[in-house]
Parts: sequence; C-alpha cells; structure tokens
Amino acid sequence: GNHTQPKFILLGIIDTPWAQAPLFGLFLLIYIVTLAGNVGLMVLVWVAPSLHTPMYFFLAHLSLADICYSTVISPKMLTDLLFGDKTISWAGCMTQFHLFALFVTAECHLLAAMAYDRHMAICHPLLYVTAASPRACWQLVAWSYLVASLSALVYTSCTFGGSFCGPRRVDHFFCDAGPVLRLVCSDTRGSEAAVFALATANGLGTGAVILLSYGRILHTILGMHSVPGRARAFHTCASHLVSVSVFYGTLFFMYLQPASRHGSRDKVASVFYTVVSPMLNPFIYSLRNREVKTALGKCRRRM
Repeated sequence: GNHTQPKFILLGIIDTPWAQAPLFGLFLLIYIVTLAGNVGLMVLVWVAPSLHTPMYFFLAHLSLADICYSTVISPKMLTDLLFGDKTISWAGCMTQFHLFALFVTAECHLLAAMAYDRHMAICHPLLYVTAASPRACWQLVAWSYLVASLSALVYTSCTFGGSFCGPRRVDHFFCDAGPVLRLVCSDTRGSEAAVFALATANGLGTGAVILLSYGRILHTILGMHSVPGRARAFHTCASHLVSVSVFYGTLFFMYLQPASRHGSRDKVASVFYTVVSPMLNPFIYSLRNREVKTALGKCRRRM
C-alpha cells in the first residue's frame, strides 16, 4: 500500500494563480530575515564573551531549532510557489514531517527550559549559579532533543504507518499529520489518538512550565521597589509571553482539536508557527536586550 503511488501532491496555501508571485516574494523575504536573524544571533553569542550566559546559551539553541524547522518547510513551499511543481515523494514527505515534528517539539521544551532559567535568575538569584551551571544547561538541552526525537518517531510512525490508496493530494503546504492521515485507507482512530495524546503531553506539559515560571516571575517583579527596574522587567516578560502565546496558540489550534473541526483555517494558523514565529523570535528574545545591543556595538567597533 505505501509504495503503490510514489508521490504526494501538496495543494499549497492557495490555488489562485495571480497570488503565487506575491506570496513567493513575501515568504522569501521572511525566510531570508529568519536566517539572517537567527544565524546572526548564534554567531554573536559565540563570539561575544559577555553573552556566555545560560540565557543566551538557550537562545542560541532556540535559534538553531528555528533555523532547522523553518528550513524544513520554507524552501519546498517557495519552490512550489515559484515553479508550480507541488509533488513530493513518499520518502520526502515522511522526512519533512519527521524533521518538522522533531524541531518543533524541541522548541517547546527549549522554551520551557528558558522560562525555568529566567524564573531561577529572577526569583531565586542565590541558587541560580548552582541551578544554571553549564552541566545543568547541557542536560536540559539534551533532554529537549531526546524527548523531541522520541516524540517525532511516534508521530511519524503513526502518521505514515497505514496504507495509502487513491489520489495522494495533501491539502496543505507541507506534509503535516492531519492532512496525511486523511489519505490513509485503513482505520486511523488509533493513530490519531496516539498523536493527539503525545501532542497534548508535550504541549500542555511545556506550556504549564512556562506559565508557572512567568507567573512566579511577574509576582516577583510586582514586589520590586525600583519602579524603572520593575517596568523594564515587566516589559521584557510581556514581549516574551506574546511570542510564546502566538507559537503555542497556533499549535494548540492545530493539534488539540478534533479532526472533524480541521478546515481551511489550518493553513493560516500553520503559517504563524512555521514561518512567522521563527522570524520574530530573535528580535523579541534578544535584540531588545541591552546586553545584545552592547555586544553588537563592540563587534561593529572591532570590524
């Protein structure tokens, strides 16, 4: 069953011919900004000694995850918009979904690790040196990728483990679990339940850590006596929460709703966490910080 038809057809974001060129230009610009912003942040963290801290260690890995899963999606989407050849092999479709699931899940756990790091730094500064040691930071990153790798294996096996028959027209701009499972001829209730349960565990588990951490941070900030320091810390946390809300809100909309409620709005929601969020993260999490601006200024003077 899996090899009777060797290719899938991605129907794309929109089938209107006149909209293909404007969308190509827009998404190409977003992808270039995503690569420039995230690669630039990683290089800056690497070369600037002042940024060799746990916070920027996690930010560098977050940028790596953004680059990886954006690259898994965007080049194929841009090629489809430019040339109109929307076919993808069965192996290519499975690989795209597997890598996407791996890096998106890793990003969820990295965001949780970053929230925990900020919680310890602001709420328990005396314990922060021990809690955020280099070994502890590497363990959190390794745990993020380990859980993501195991989760991606389950997602992929559940999504592509059935028998496909008939036209393989994926109603999406990339190979995602829901649109692919709708093409499976055999019973998919068990696979859908497994994907839903694991997505719920990853999403709600990491989301709870983030909400609890930032809740404690806001409680501590409100107790500060310095009004400028309180305003600055609150502004930073608010911008972080906006980014997290966009990322998790669209993920929850996509993966934590019944299959019968999926529709054309899924593509719009998917654009936010596959294309827009990787572009915004470097600016929201880093370029608004005084430490990053100072490090950028030093690098410019050296150059």
